[in-house]
Amino acid sequence: MNQNLEDIGFLRMPDVKKLTGLGRSSIYQMMADGVFPRSVAIGSRAVGWMVRDIRGWLQERSLRQNINTADI
Repeated sequence: MNQNLEDIGFLRMPDVKKLTGLGRSSIYQMMADGVFPRSVAIGSRAVGWMVRDIRGWLQERSLRQNINTADI
């Protein structure tokens, strides 16, 4: 298991919103559409997103943007 320590952990909604620039409704809609990482239960009344999942989503989105920009 070769995983960076910084990839292990959870982000809560305010951090996910800050990192992605998305609003709460957009995040949940994109989750429902299957284009955003799913949240996981981290307590009886708390959810979070795995750091590695959000990081991966951001990198994938950045790569797509770079590919689309190169086509212009």
